[in-house]
Amino acid sequence: MNETIKNQLNHRTIREFKDEKLDEGVIESLLNVANMSPSSNGMQFFSIVKITDPELKKKFAANGLQDYMARAPHLWIFVVDLYRNYTIAKENGQENDEMIGFDKFIQGFTDSIIAAQNVTVAAESLGLGVNYFGNIHNDTKNIIELLNLPKLTYPAVGLGFGLANQEPQLKPRMDINLKTFENSYQTFDNYNEKIAEYDKEMTTYYDLRNANRRVDSFSTQIPKKQGTIIANRNKMFETLIDQGFIINK
Repeated sequence: MNETIKNQLNHRTIREFKDEKLDEGVIESLLNVANMSPSSNGMQFFSIVKITDPELKKKFAANGLQDYMARAPHLWIFVVDLYRNYTIAKENGQENDEMIGFDKFIQGFTDSIIAAQNVTVAAESLGLGVNYFGNIHNDTKNIIELLNLPKLTYPAVGLGFGLANQEPQLKPRMDINLKTFENSYQTFDNYNEKIAEYDKEMTTYYDLRNANRRVDSFSTQIPKKQGTIIANRNKMFETLIDQGFIINK
């Protein structure tokens, strides 16, 4: 097994970092990794906004309801970006609505997530800690305003990284056989039976966000996490429309 796979199998979410900035050479390498990430049709529908202002980080943390977000030495926001290519086409008198449709938005969202994941793999290969921040969608409109994002852009995910200052447990995962099928999707008669051992395993896991207390079983977490919505997240689709994407085709 090579070192890259070992790092991926050892992935942990890091929420506390040493108060040290990384060398600019490392940052340049990570940006180059993002730049060379696979892209739908080679259109490169993403951009990155590096958050360096401490006060702005605090606003992001308040928006996301996670104070440790403000303590990430490096915080990047990956953005779906159809604005750049649409503007290029418009300057050449070749723009059309197909360029800003929902299909292209999905391509841009995919490009953004792939780039973020490639940066994550690269960062962890350098011994760095990483944390994804989906909490930017707690109030996506607010994030758009904070970043001064133009129409035809949309924040996809945040990524905090730096030198880790904690060693959390490896979070258990569901059996891969419940997630892997051949040729067609498979359903099971009793999912609770299938995840019984995983449920037990999850209750032995300590999440450092929760005062070192053990967490609930996975089946108990489902209605708490998947069955509830954080205020303003139900406005994400509305915000997408406000950003100028055409989704009614």
